Amino acid sequence: MPDASTSATEARSDQRPRAAARVAAPEAGAPRPDGTPAADAKPADHPPVPARKIGVLLLNLGTPDGTDYWSMRRYLAEFLSDRRIIELSPLLWQPILQGIILSVRPGKSGQNYAKIWNRELDESPLRTITRSLAEKLAEAFGADGEILVDWGMRYGNPSTASRIETLVARGCDRLLLFPLYPQYSAATTGTACDQAFRALMTQRWMPAVRSVPAYYDNPAYIRVLADSVRTSLARLDFEPEVVLASFHGLPRENLLKGDPYHCQCQKTARLLREELGWPEERLQIVFQSRFGPKEWLQPYADEKTAELAEAGVKRLAVVSPGFVADCVETLEELAIGLKETFEESGGERFAYLPCLNDTDAHVAYLKQVIDRELCGWI
Repeated sequence: MPDASTSATEARSDQRPRAAARVAAPEAGAPRPDGTPAADAKPADHPPVPARKIGVLLLNLGTPDGTDYWSMRRYLAEFLSDRRIIELSPLLWQPILQGIILSVRPGKSGQNYAKIWNRELDESPLRTITRSLAEKLAEAFGADGEILVDWGMRYGNPSTASRIETLVARGCDRLLLFPLYPQYSAATTGTACDQAFRALMTQRWMPAVRSVPAYYDNPAYIRVLADSVRTSLARLDFEPEVVLASFHGLPRENLLKGDPYHCQCQKTARLLREELGWPEERLQIVFQSRFGPKEWLQPYADEKTAELAEAGVKRLAVVSPGFVADCVETLEELAIGLKETFEESGGERFAYLPCLNDTDAHVAYLKQVIDRELCGWI
């Protein structure tokens, strides 16, 4: 057995002779050469058992099925009822949610989604991009069918439970959960895994399970991110004076309770700045999407943007290192809303730099992570 220092490549190489032996072995239930029954012969009435496979399930936040009021209401009701998102007692929160928020917010949120909706496929960009990531990763793993790549949403469709059920039905007795969040938070990675574990509790034959850890400071991730920033900046017809690295916000109390998200965002931004070779004032960190009366992680994206414009910054760009795929929070809140804030405060040129999305470099990086996490299974 290879020791702890053995590389992933060496570990996989060590498994190949045994894998070849499995391929060359007779079918289950086939008689031995001497004519005696095989040890694994199944009775005629035995339920069908599919060939063993490994499932890789990409997990993303979620999306409404449409921009209309009722689609938005269903989505927001599920999202805002999650105790990982709103930590108030349901006895206090649900009357507010059901009586006030779900009467007003679906209309406004629907308008925001409508601005960025993929009308060709009639779905949100997040669903389009997450599906594409899964399809490209499946292609990267080849056509032998040993590794099945699928995708699911914490809120909305396709649901996490439906995709786990499909993978298990197709023979996956090993399952790698891949929450698509570079930085860990209980409100993102935590709740995505919660939902997967709840689904697994319903399985008679539960697969062995692993989950991918946060990769906020992985050198390969930082390099891919920096290359993406350079590529996006090279396409502009102006040079930004400042680039904001905008991460989704959280209530500050989450940090005080021990959530590592804030610290991991800070490290991602610092490592990105160092990889780009920029001074601290060129790449500044902000937090967006605050909701409710509580204090959230600061500095706030909208306030910092206005402050920079009022201080004389005329050219600004924004990147979102906490999102792997563009969504309403990036395409509407930043690319549209933050641009308006900047221009209304005196700024002149603004650019939103896309997420890594389903680019070849991002797919290659995610495959590298999956290869690492599957060591010992392949």
